[in-house]
Amino acid sequence: MSTVHDVVIFGSGPAGLTAAIYSARANLAPVVFEGLQPGGQLTITTEVENFPGFPEGVDGNELMAKLRAQAERFGTVLRSERVAETWFDERPLRFRVDGGEEMLAKTVIIATGASARYLGLDNEIRLQGRGVSACATCDGFFFRDQEIVVVGGGDSAMEEALFLTRFASKVTIIHRRGELRASKVMGDRARKNPKIEWALFSQPVDVVGENGVEGVVVEDTRNGERRTIPCTGMFLGIGHTPNTEAFAEWFETDDKGYLVTKPGTASTTIPGVFACGDVQDSIYRQAITAAGSGCMAALEAERWLEANED
Repeated sequence: MSTVHDVVIFGSGPAGLTAAIYSARANLAPVVFEGLQPGGQLTITTEVENFPGFPEGVDGNELMAKLRAQAERFGTVLRSERVAETWFDERPLRFRVDGGEEMLAKTVIIATGASARYLGLDNEIRLQGRGVSACATCDGFFFRDQEIVVVGGGDSAMEEALFLTRFASKVTIIHRRGELRASKVMGDRARKNPKIEWALFSQPVDVVGENGVEGVVVEDTRNGERRTIPCTGMFLGIGHTPNTEAFAEWFETDDKGYLVTKPGTASTTIPGVFACGDVQDSIYRQAITAAGSGCMAALEAERWLEANED
């Protein structure tokens, strides 16, 4: 455990790999721990059409493979382990990965992202990227003039549904209760939209389709009766959970559990520790904003190292 790394990065999505590219080009020899989902959420997105530089779109796995190769080209070391435990009250910063190995770092960049909440249905998991999505701004374009459903009753679900009405011919909101959890403003906007229909007192119990979504089976929460809502897409609007299990105790978090960074920066309250991407962004959650914040984190880590050489 004698080696003290200049930069260690937790996470390998757009934020983490962009941070790695910038750190490696600054000769800081970053080490990236890829975690449980190498490449992040884009690896379950079949087509990305809003990332600059790809006018014809790009497969999510292909995009992440290119970012990974670019990071490796400049000397980034990529490791498959997940960070299991951290001690950020020590200097150098200390952490342990799965398998038991402990390591030291002068700076740490946290880019572990956030995981969309899913219902846990077998076919829902199987059809991810083939009609099942948790990101309307990522995938809504693919459902032009089609009928789709949105699951959820909070503000996130209403926002997703309203956005999707720009493309879909009909959006059905599925909610297990008769009253929405959304704010009155958001609920009223959804109710006034002529493209939105409602399946209240309903909960999804299955997703129908072989190679793509063909319908969602819902169960009436009052009497248990089941019916199938025909659709080609199911969007989850039940929120995200930031991936902070191994280090949340050290940081200030917001009411949703996201890491709080100092305004306009990637800096956390712990000197030498930076956060970027979806682990600290509950608003935008886009690949391009994650990459931008990864750049910020890397530049700030480089400057922190220069200012604290001793």
